[in-house]
Amino acid sequence: MESAIQEDVDMIGLSSLAGAHMYLFTRVVELLNEKGAEDIVVIGGGIVPNDDILKFKKVGIKAVFTPGTPLDEIVDWVNENIQPR
Repeated sequence: MESAIQEDVDMIGLSSLAGAHMYLFTRVVELLNEKGAEDIVVIGGGIVPNDDILKFKKVGIKAVFTPGTPLDEIVDWVNENIQPR
């Protein structure tokens, strides 16, 4: 995360297949906020239940792409929603 802040990235993409997504994804958003980097967009992917996707949106994760999401859909979302800062 420190590297993302130093390099002034526009977005961080996270993926979890291990079931720890709630803690890990939420913690990344918390740390970004603590560092004053809340303008970095965070998206997630992996095996994430629908109920957790709703929780993610509440903490600031902008999108979640589950297994089987076509790559074109992800690329389109990024092109439409991520602007250079």
